Amino acid sequence: MSTAISPTAYNYKVVRQFAIMTVVWGILGMGLGVFIASQLVWPELNFGLPWTSFGRLRPLHTNLVIFAFGGCALFATSYYVVQRTCQTRLISDSLAAFTFWGWQAVIVGAIITLPLGYTTTKEYAELEWPLAILLAIVWVTYGLVFFGTITKRKTKHIYVGNWFYGAFIVVTAMLHIVNHASLPVSFFKSYSAYAGATDAMIQWWYGHNAVGFFLTTGFLGMMYYFVPKQAERPIYSYRLSIVHFWALITLYIWAGPHHLHYTALPDWAQSLGMAMSIILLAPSWGGMINGMMTLSGAWHKLRTDPILRFLVVSLAFYGMSTFEGPMMAIKTVNSLSHYTDWTIGHVHAGALGWVAMISIGAIYHMIPKLFGRAQMHSVGLINAHFWLATIGTVLYIASMWVNGITQGLMWRAINDDGTLTYSFVEALQASHPGYIVRALGGAFFASGMFLMAYNVWRTVRASNPAEAEAAAQIAVVGAH
Repeated sequence: MSTAISPTAYNYKVVRQFAIMTVVWGILGMGLGVFIASQLVWPELNFGLPWTSFGRLRPLHTNLVIFAFGGCALFATSYYVVQRTCQTRLISDSLAAFTFWGWQAVIVGAIITLPLGYTTTKEYAELEWPLAILLAIVWVTYGLVFFGTITKRKTKHIYVGNWFYGAFIVVTAMLHIVNHASLPVSFFKSYSAYAGATDAMIQWWYGHNAVGFFLTTGFLGMMYYFVPKQAERPIYSYRLSIVHFWALITLYIWAGPHHLHYTALPDWAQSLGMAMSIILLAPSWGGMINGMMTLSGAWHKLRTDPILRFLVVSLAFYGMSTFEGPMMAIKTVNSLSHYTDWTIGHVHAGALGWVAMISIGAIYHMIPKLFGRAQMHSVGLINAHFWLATIGTVLYIASMWVNGITQGLMWRAINDDGTLTYSFVEALQASHPGYIVRALGGAFFASGMFLMAYNVWRTVRASNPAEAEAAAQIAVVGAH
């Protein structure tokens, strides 16, 4: 029996590293978000410097929150889930370590280059070509580790969460490599290999599927493991999870053109993007319902388990934002919402309500197991974090809804003689109270991350990682 233990022990080191960095990058990314939200309330916070201006810091905020915070959460949970569901160690410790250090290097590169103004100007794809190449190498290595681990699994079945993680890894690689095809003219400057409307179409094929695969499919992999685990219930319908998977990955890839309504993109492409976006509501809600219904017979646990509360409320926000998205893709609705703060509210309903909350819940679930503790240092702090996150998200979304609809209506208001009723500045003045509420909501959410950092630090300080490794070994041997 003793000889069977060591080869099958899980690699928790890389999971621990990614889990801790999820919290660190979460604080930095969200803190920067609050700062630039405050710049829209008090423009003096630009400090009159180019590298602290909103235009330079905003892409750094999106990269830190999506790729640093969200990416580290995905790496941590996927490495954790694939080992436990396949009952085998990661195929290569050295390649896994390379993905950790390589990913952190990409993020540090973003922190240096974006404030200096080195950017491709493409949404969510701003990193210039040297960093884009490093990111691609790290990502392909990630795929090798993940799929290599699945090939050496001890279980016959591949759990559905791994299907979602696998699809997210493959499609993200494809999107990144195709969209970043460029012609370098210097070490810090390149031009897209595509031109005009083609460039716009490929960018939003990438941009929307950065949302569709990086920020949705990957986190659904998280949901399919951590919701049943925390609720101590099997997933409501395994058949629905398979239908949900194939429908989602078939449809999502087509939705990008809805970012380009009323532009030079051919009308048929705009209409196709709109139609696919509306159809997308069905598989999105299939996944949300499957997660929610997993709590059948376990709803009472929400009263005492704030980790489960994070996971379930994230599903509610996922359901809401995946209803809102298809509605905003309809051309007539889009004519009101496009270029307004409504879009910002929609993005953050998904980013704060869905992505951040399910990541936070998953990290709280994993940390004690990774560090050999029975539970987190303080359940009360998790509870306080939950309410700060929920209230912060609601304040943020509601303020941006009001702002967005106000802006859309003011911009399209016309006098009898055909002149505009309001100037752009008047619309901006009307938006000011909403910007104050948005900054306040963001501050609520970010302050919750500080509670999380303290809670994690206290848990880790009292930990015994060796016990966690031993428990993992016993669990694997027991499973055989």
